[in-house]
Amino acid sequence: MIALMGAAHDVIQARALAGRLSPRLADKVAFHLVEGDSADVFTLESRGDTVFIGGNNALSMAVGLNRYLNRYCHVTVSWYADVPVELPATLPAVPRRETVRARVPQRFFLNYCTYGYTMPFWNWCDWERFIDWMALNGVNMPLAITGQEAVWLNVWRQMGMTEQEVRKFFTGPAYLPWHRMANIDAWCGPLPQEWLDKQARLQQLILERERALNMRPVLPAFAGHVPRRLKELYPDADIKAMSAWDDFAEPYRTYFLHSEDPLYATIQRLFLEEQTRMYGTDHIYGIDPFNEMDPPSFEPQYLHDVSRHIYESLAAVDPQAEWLQMGWFLYYQRRDYTDERARAMLTGVPQGRMTMLDYYCEYKEMWRDLDGFYGQPFIWCYLGNFGGNSNIQGNVKAAGERLERALAQAGDNLVGIGSTLEGLDVQQFPYEYILEKAWDFKKNERQVVDELADRHAGRYSPAARRAWRALFDSVLCIRPTTFNGPLPCSRPMLGKENRHCAVRYDAATLLTVWDTLLEQDSVTTDAMTIDLIWTGRQLLGDAFGVCKHRLDSLYQAGSRDKAHMRALITEMRMLLDDMDRLNAEHPYCTAAKWIEQARDLGDTPAMKDYYEMNARRLITTWGGDLNDYACRNWSGLLASYYVPRWEAYLKQMERALDSGKPFDQDAMRRKIDAIQQAWPIGHNSVTARRGGDVLGLCRELRRRHDAALRLLVDPSSR
Repeated sequence: MIALMGAAHDVIQARALAGRLSPRLADKVAFHLVEGDSADVFTLESRGDTVFIGGNNALSMAVGLNRYLNRYCHVTVSWYADVPVELPATLPAVPRRETVRARVPQRFFLNYCTYGYTMPFWNWCDWERFIDWMALNGVNMPLAITGQEAVWLNVWRQMGMTEQEVRKFFTGPAYLPWHRMANIDAWCGPLPQEWLDKQARLQQLILERERALNMRPVLPAFAGHVPRRLKELYPDADIKAMSAWDDFAEPYRTYFLHSEDPLYATIQRLFLEEQTRMYGTDHIYGIDPFNEMDPPSFEPQYLHDVSRHIYESLAAVDPQAEWLQMGWFLYYQRRDYTDERARAMLTGVPQGRMTMLDYYCEYKEMWRDLDGFYGQPFIWCYLGNFGGNSNIQGNVKAAGERLERALAQAGDNLVGIGSTLEGLDVQQFPYEYILEKAWDFKKNERQVVDELADRHAGRYSPAARRAWRALFDSVLCIRPTTFNGPLPCSRPMLGKENRHCAVRYDAATLLTVWDTLLEQDSVTTDAMTIDLIWTGRQLLGDAFGVCKHRLDSLYQAGSRDKAHMRALITEMRMLLDDMDRLNAEHPYCTAAKWIEQARDLGDTPAMKDYYEMNARRLITTWGGDLNDYACRNWSGLLASYYVPRWEAYLKQMERALDSGKPFDQDAMRRKIDAIQQAWPIGHNSVTARRGGDVLGLCRELRRRHDAALRLLVDPSSR
C-alpha cells in the first residue's frame, strides 16, 4: 500500500509539473512508475497518440519530459517564470523507445552568491518555474538557504540579543549570501521584519515543492559565525575577529566562535532544532566556516579539530547528518591550504559524512591536487559565471571533456555533477549541457549542439546549427574570471582598459555567428531572441572597446586628425545607445526588471525604496573594493549609469580637442565618483525602450556599425 501511494504521488507530481508548463501536455503525455535499479532511470515512447514517460520517481519522469520537449518538440523551457513554454502546433510522436539512466546519483545546483546576484527579490512564481527547470534538468540536490535569517532571529534572541540588535547584525537582502558565508555583517542593513516574515513563508513553499519532486534540499547549519554582540554577552567564550574581507571597514567585520567552545554546540542545537521545526530536514547541511577568510590559525591540528568539533556538534543533534562543504576556499586560498592543512581539515570529519563541492572544475580540478579529497566523496562542478556578469563566457566544450575524464578517472568518490554559477544571466546552455552529462544519453557533441540549435530556433534550422557549432567550437572556450564584463561596463580611464574586458575569443567567428543568425526568416522563440541579443551586445561592446583604444592612441600620439577622433567619439556614443536598445528586447536584459522585482517585494513606499537601493548598489558600486564586480550591460543601466560615466570621459576628450588643453583626468574622476555615489540611492529612470522586432533591430545595428565591427575583427586595420 505504501509503495502504491508513493507511485501515485510521483505520477501526480510529474503530471502537475507538465500542467504548469502547458495544459496541452496533459492531453498528450502520460506518466507511470518504472522499476529502478541503483540508478535513476526514465523511459520515453509513443503508444498511439500518447507519449508515455516512465521513471523510478517524479524527478526522473521530469527529465524524461524534458528530453521529449528538447529533442522532439524543439522546445527550451526557460528558467524564468514569465517566459511561456511555446509548444509546436502538433505535438510529435517519439519514433522509438528510449531508456536513459543517470550516470551519477547526485546532481547539485546553485551557489550562495546566486541568492544575491539573481534571486534576492524572487517571489513564489519565480521559484516555482525555477524548481521545475531544475527538475527537468535532473537536479536532485539544490542549495536551499532562503529564509534562514528568520531562524537565526529566534536563536540570537534566545542567546540574549534584542530583535533590533539581531536585525542590525544582518546585511541588506541583496548582500545576505556574503553574510551567510561570514564575509560581512551589517552592510546595507538593518534587515526589515517584513523581509524575515516573507522569506520564511517562501522557504516553506520552496522546500515543499522540492521535496515533492524527490529533491534533497541542502539547508544550512551553524558554521561558527556569530554577532559581535555575543562577545559582550559571553565574555568567556572563545570568539575572535575574522580577517577583513575585500576592504570593508571595521564595523562590517565578522566574528568566529571556536568550535571547541561549549557555546558552539549550544548554538548548533538551538539553530538545527529551530530550523527543523520551521522547515524540516533532509539531513544534509551546507557548512562553510572559512570562505575567503583566514581561519584563526592555519596549524593543521587546529584545522582538524575545527572540522571534527563542527561535525560532532551537528551529529549530536542529527545523527544522520551529512556535511556539504564548498571547495572554493581550497582554490581561492590554495597557497595557504597546503596538502597537509587541507588533509587535516577534510579528515577531521568521518569518511563519507562530508561531501565536497569541487567548485571551479572548468579551470581547476582540486580533487586532482588534493588526492581525491582524501577519500571524501565529491561533486564535480562547473562555475561558468561570476557576479552575474553579462559577457559571453564559459569554456564549455573543454569543461565537458574534463568532466568525461573525471568520470573515467576519479573512482567511486566522484558521486555527482553540478553547477555553482554565481548568477543566472540569460543563456542557459552551458548549465544544461553540464547537467545533461549526468545522464547516459549516448549523444556525441555534434548531436548535442544540433539539438540545441533546433530547439532555440523552434524547428530544424541549418542557420542556427551553423551558428551554434561555431559558438561551441570556437567562441565558448573562455575561462570565466571575476570582474568580467564588456568595456562599456568598466570605469573609464584614459589610455588604459580593464584587463578583464579584453576580447578573449575570435571576433571574426562571433561576427560570422551573428550574421548567420540574422539569415533566419523569423524569430519565434525566447531562446533565439536571447541568442541574437547575447551575440549582438557582445560584439557592439567589444567594438566600443576597439574604438576607445584607437581614440586614446591617437590622442596620446598627438594626432592632428581631429575629424577622425570626433568620428570615433560619435561612434562610441551610438554604440552605447544601441547596446541599450538591443538589450531592451528582452526583459531579463534590463535593469527595469531587476528594480521592478525589488520594489514589488516592499509593502510600503519606504520598503520599496530600501529594496531598490539594495538592488542598485549590488550591480554597481557593491561595497568594499568590489566596484563593478557584478556589472551587467543591461538596458536602462547602460543609459542611466554607464553612459553618464562614459560621458565624463568623452566630454573631457572633446574639451581637450577643442581647447588644446590636456585631458583632465582629475575632473573626469570627480564626475564619475559623483555619479557612482548618487545612482544607488537615486530614482532616475531605467525604463527599457523595447521595439518588439529583435531580428529587424539586429539587422539595423549590424549595418549601422559595420565599420566599427570591421575594426574589431581585423586587428591590422587598427
